[in-house]
Amino acid sequence: MDLSTVNDYVEKFNNLIQTKSCNSYDGKLKVGVDLGTANIVLAVVDEKDNPIAGVSQEAKVVRDGIVVDYIGAVNILKKLKYDVEEMLKTNLNYSAVGVPPGIIGGNIKIMSNVVESVGMDVVDIVDEPTAAASVLGIQDGAVVDVGGGTTGISILKEGKVIYTADEPTGGNHMTLVLGGNYGISFDEAEKLKRDPKEEDKVFMIVKPVIEKMAEIVKRHIQGYSVDRIYVVGGACSFTRFEEVFTKYIGVKTIKPLNPLLITPLGIALNCNREGE
Repeated sequence: MDLSTVNDYVEKFNNLIQTKSCNSYDGKLKVGVDLGTANIVLAVVDEKDNPIAGVSQEAKVVRDGIVVDYIGAVNILKKLKYDVEEMLKTNLNYSAVGVPPGIIGGNIKIMSNVVESVGMDVVDIVDEPTAAASVLGIQDGAVVDVGGGTTGISILKEGKVIYTADEPTGGNHMTLVLGGNYGISFDEAEKLKRDPKEEDKVFMIVKPVIEKMAEIVKRHIQGYSVDRIYVVGGACSFTRFEEVFTKYIGVKTIKPLNPLLITPLGIALNCNREGE
């Protein structure tokens, strides 16, 4: 993996989101929807996988990979889809959707129903760590997607996924620990967790949660030849996150810039629609 190239690629997508703008394109578009625990992201790339547009909104409609507010999820995604269609001056009729590894069929169907309820056919379903691996361009190693509710792991060998797993423990658990430590509400703790000025103080409090995530990963990669771990997802945004993983697991851990956006982009890359 060329980390510099990946960082530049994701930063282009991030700039589109931050500036609420789009790039010109030719040919077909590929669309990805990430119904995350903390955010819903809609990503659009062209046939050559260049970022074309993207939108994101904080949301609390999914918990541990399960849609807990169906109407809320539909309403948020409907607005995001409308915003992108206004920018691109075209309709988005199909999409890929990402799911945490290990999610059972019924929950996958509900996630697909959310996407279809806003007028997009679901043409591909991809597990989130595998989607991330598509962006990272790795052939061997483990990809760990640290979401709001779960930690998902995919192990790759020669470009093929040979093992996936997913366990509870994510960003929400960090927030709960912060809230308990300071005696504040979940929302107040979430705001504190995201404040860059408070990172040093917050990190020491949530470090045991990160170590628990590392223990999950360490347990699942036992018996496999893994010499690199790649972490993505919004919950791993702390500056020293990967240092904890490297020390605890004993395997070099790498984190790209804007880790929250890696998986949504990867979902779009896996939108393999023919003839549209």
